[in-house]
Amino acid sequence: MSLRFSVLASGSTGNAFYIESDQTRILVDAGLSGKEMDRLFAEVNRDPGKISAILVTHEHSDHIKGLGIMARKYNLPIYANERTWRAMEHSIGKLTLDQKFHFNPDSVQTFADIDVESFSVSHDAAEPMFYTFHQEENKVAIVTDLGYVSERIKKTVEDADAYVFEANHDVEMLRMCRYPWSVKRRILGDSGHISNEDSALALADIISNRTKRIYLGHLSKENNMKDLARMTVGQILEERGIDIELYDTDPKKATGLYEVG
Repeated sequence: MSLRFSVLASGSTGNAFYIESDQTRILVDAGLSGKEMDRLFAEVNRDPGKISAILVTHEHSDHIKGLGIMARKYNLPIYANERTWRAMEHSIGKLTLDQKFHFNPDSVQTFADIDVESFSVSHDAAEPMFYTFHQEENKVAIVTDLGYVSERIKKTVEDADAYVFEANHDVEMLRMCRYPWSVKRRILGDSGHISNEDSALALADIISNRTKRIYLGHLSKENNMKDLARMTVGQILEERGIDIELYDTDPKKATGLYEVG
């Protein structure tokens, strides 16, 4: 048995993650236009019409921009928690009742041979949550859009085969940028985003010998760079005796399908 996944898009302007097994295909978020989502699926040679479910993390536009369009075009079911549904309904347009499903935070739902575990995160949205994907011994975790990585989250996502993990900003770049102080304070706060350094420190606590791949996600367009994120995270992990290759993600280009298992 195996899981295959692609980070279709990741960044401050758009996010989408695709994961599949031989029995089911799942999309997490659709934060780009419907046209762009179709293009990203074509990059990994997959048909969006064959998606089994779309899981939503939270209602920010960089995660739901194309959600309603995709669901209507391909008649796809959407899963989100109750507060997220209420927060995003006015943004995604009309859907039929048989397309709306609830997925509570800190719970597990099964899609064919994949058990999906949701976990709450601290972020400035209605009730944000992310997901780990389990298939027998295989485990993949998505951890972005959070102000800090709690011990509870570390316990939930530890010992995965692969991660998509936030490295949103370089702290000094953020402090020096043109953002108003209120925006900087929001990003740096407990309901904002984690920095390259905090990403590395959390990863050092959770990865294990079984971890083969880490994708650094949700990089700020203004306050980070791919090379800087990789260098910072890599150096901190190396200082702790962890030697693992780090992979980039992009808000407009899909990563190649990677197989776990």
